[in-house]
Amino acid sequence: MKELIKNITELYGPSGREHKVREFIKKEINDYVDEIKVDKLGNLIAIKKGSSGKTVLFDAHMDEIGVVVTHIIDGGFLKIEQVGGQYPFNLVGARLNFNGRIGVVGIEGETERELKENYRNLSLDNIYVDIGVSSKEEAEKHAPIGTFGVFADGFVDYGEYCLSKAMDDRIGCATLIEAIKQMKNNHHTVIFAFTVQEEVGLVGAFVSAYDYDVDRAIAIDVTDSLDTPKALKRMSMKLGDGPCIKIKDLASVSDREVVDWIKDTAVNNNIKYQLEVLTLGGTNAAGYQRTKSGIPSCTISIPTRYIHSPHEMVCYSDVENTVELILALSKSYF
Repeated sequence: MKELIKNITELYGPSGREHKVREFIKKEINDYVDEIKVDKLGNLIAIKKGSSGKTVLFDAHMDEIGVVVTHIIDGGFLKIEQVGGQYPFNLVGARLNFNGRIGVVGIEGETERELKENYRNLSLDNIYVDIGVSSKEEAEKHAPIGTFGVFADGFVDYGEYCLSKAMDDRIGCATLIEAIKQMKNNHHTVIFAFTVQEEVGLVGAFVSAYDYDVDRAIAIDVTDSLDTPKALKRMSMKLGDGPCIKIKDLASVSDREVVDWIKDTAVNNNIKYQLEVLTLGGTNAAGYQRTKSGIPSCTISIPTRYIHSPHEMVCYSDVENTVELILALSKSYF
């Protein structure tokens, strides 16, 4: 499965530009599902039919955070705006991939004092991207205004841990792909929604389930891992302690019955898990709660260090346990 994680995380796919990721997933799962389609917005929907009369939807978003070129200044340097939750301090010194053209982010400062002040007051206003050209005209050939960029860092396998850009949420996509390949004799009809534009407002999730009668929806996403030195004290999620069953975040409160169903399924199948109360952020579960007359929803989260940075880290056993939990839920009655 690590080869799958490497291949999918290294793909270029910022919000609204997920086509390379979608085509990769489609090729991976096409022979393992009963139905597959792409909706008008670009969500990839795959279905494995069951006989219980119940329908469960699993969601993972294909997009990653990024930037977009807003202006090209003299010398061919780019000015940028965020696409999704982008922290300027993660950008300085980072390499960015503008759909094939690699750039490096620098910080402005004509004097030592100004440079220090810009570091202290870091923003998108005082950074730039160097794509290795010497003129505005040449830059426009490679990365004209409106070109999207993503982190350029690749996959690293530490054995127990894995590191890459775009674990948020390609690791969720990878778990669904693996579950699709392993899933046999599922009791419930299972819809797999690989959605677009989560990072800019849960856009894909608001429409992906609209044409279906879904009984329960579960977003597979990442969450903070608070096991590093001096980490936030009010949350307890850790790498290696299993997938997290979300109770709430800033965007949604998980349905109590769905939470209990997931917990009971994990216990009955000896799958390691932990509970999550996230004091920030949100997932596509909030989108499914607001679909049509509402879908009871929850999130299964994979603990991740350094979220929304070029180097997002997960524990491989958490990923494996997430796949096992998805497979168990496909057969767990409610």
